[in-house]
Amino acid sequence: MRVSLKDVAAHAGVSVKTVSNVVNKYQHVTPATREKVQRAIDALGYRPNLTARHLRKGRTGIIALAVPELGNPYFAELAGAVVDAAAAHDYTVLLDHTQGSRERELLVTQGFRARVIDGLILNPLELEAEDLAARTDDAPLVLIGERRYDLPHDHIAIDNIAAARTAVRHLLDLGRRRIAFLGARGDRPSQPSHLRLLGWQAELAASGVTADEALVAPVEGWDRADGAAGMAALLDAGHRPDAVFAYNDLIAIGAMRVMSERGLRVPEDVAVVGFDDLTEGRYGAVTLTTVAPDKQAIARLAVESIVERLAGEGGVGATRRLHPGFALMERESTLGRRPAN
Repeated sequence: MRVSLKDVAAHAGVSVKTVSNVVNKYQHVTPATREKVQRAIDALGYRPNLTARHLRKGRTGIIALAVPELGNPYFAELAGAVVDAAAAHDYTVLLDHTQGSRERELLVTQGFRARVIDGLILNPLELEAEDLAARTDDAPLVLIGERRYDLPHDHIAIDNIAAARTAVRHLLDLGRRRIAFLGARGDRPSQPSHLRLLGWQAELAASGVTADEALVAPVEGWDRADGAAGMAALLDAGHRPDAVFAYNDLIAIGAMRVMSERGLRVPEDVAVVGFDDLTEGRYGAVTLTTVAPDKQAIARLAVESIVERLAGEGGVGATRRLHPGFALMERESTLGRRPAN
């Protein structure tokens, strides 16, 4: 039979209310009482009924996370971090895969699951501000990802321009001057590829290095094959860089494959910096220097924003722009292989 709060209270010799306070992590319980109740919980194997708890508050206990592509390792790693962050607040995560489609993003935001979810964390690619402004579902919405919107929704994203400048600064400090940007798209100014391109331009200009637009290599997508195609096109056109700053790690990995096929050494001939700090980049023949967004912080801040909105905190209509940190992970693709100690 399922162990109840009453069973735990009898075992610990306290009231049911006291057990409830401990289970719900209320602060006004003495350490000694909390320890006594916890011993009873452990001894009886009590597990809270999270469904009943959420239903008493008029909630489902489910947060939706909608990302463009679960097959992309970045979004897979981010989803795992969101699941962990949500579990800390006793929430389950429902994953949506939008494929970067405006139609699917609209379906997610227009409340077709209004009775299923308590809140939505969305990484939009195609939605315009007016699409999100027309949303009628009152479940809290938190935006993640680098696309910028002037809307009354919390938005969690790293500073793309600053991150790109950090990557380019690293290459300049190594003496590289013909630094290509691999991953340009015909994007709107609010899109991350455009912001990273701006960072590339800004850091070169600040260092007195002329930005050669011939070294801005467009790509069709965001995967390894796109990086390989973009790098091949750059080399076929006779534009030989001495460094590459890639939009993401997958593009960087594809580019390094082409360099190897063309007899170019990384980093001796061409240094490479990616973006995202994917696990894959740490285990290649040449480990990848990359910009590492703080995925754990992105996930934690997004979930906390939903939880706070549901609790009525944060101010009605108040909008927060939160910038988790990032770090440059310096590895062999720019520094070369270091001698073993």
